[in-house]
Amino acid sequence: MIQLYDKTCEECSELITKRYSTSFSLGIRVFSQELRAPIYAIYGFVRFADEIVDTFHNHSKKELLDRFRADTYQAIEEKISLNPVLHSFQQVANKYNIGRDLIDPFLDSMEMDLNYSNYQDSLYKTYIYGSAEVVGLMCLKVFCRSNEEEYEKLKPFACSLGAAFQKINFLRDMKSDYDERGRVYFPGVDFTKFDNTQKTLIEMDIKADFDHAFRGIVQLPKGARLGVYLAYVYYTKLFKKIKNAPATRVVEERIRVNDGRKLYLLCSSAVRHQFNLMKA
Repeated sequence: MIQLYDKTCEECSELITKRYSTSFSLGIRVFSQELRAPIYAIYGFVRFADEIVDTFHNHSKKELLDRFRADTYQAIEEKISLNPVLHSFQQVANKYNIGRDLIDPFLDSMEMDLNYSNYQDSLYKTYIYGSAEVVGLMCLKVFCRSNEEEYEKLKPFACSLGAAFQKINFLRDMKSDYDERGRVYFPGVDFTKFDNTQKTLIEMDIKADFDHAFRGIVQLPKGARLGVYLAYVYYTKLFKKIKNAPATRVVEERIRVNDGRKLYLLCSSAVRHQFNLMKA
């Protein structure tokens, strides 16, 4: 029964999401039922591509990524794959019309990590779009259920939210990105000389992204709104912790929100959503 295979592949993507990200897992759990498997599938796809460039140091990353790209498009074309992650992703890509205009920029950004360690302004913007904004757009395709008019209306806000999330990840992971991979994503920033002035400029940019993104969150379809709002609340809480920390701490440790606090944020966000009290 193909349905059993489909379900097993969906569950693989769900497991990957839960193992790699407790914060996104919490958000997905409060989506309406029909949205959860597609979003797990998208996360599984982007996570495995990211693993190729970040983790598989004893293998040819370029060859693995090229193979992953080819396998992705073969799966979408043939509507089947023996790779469970790609099988569940192709189902979503075919059902919700997620095409090469979104998939190629994402995979291109993963390849950029194989070739660059310092991202100047044009590269930085290209990388942010490919690694984060298009992932938000893939999810938006699912949320809008093929309603292209709604998708186009919400598209700029989804890009802003994805950009804000990614820039916070860059701040949070600054030490490991530099120590383990030799990367600095922020243009003009020398990791060894990172100071509060540079940090404040980055934070102002993130704040502008968040302010714009919130205007779109409140317009999302009901089944997706709480889950996206929860992710927004979690990241704004993380952002606040990073803002309150000096630059010296940011380059010395990975600042995080503990699991107990995440559960509190889930409950408080649900209450605000229930009573139309969502706030930026």
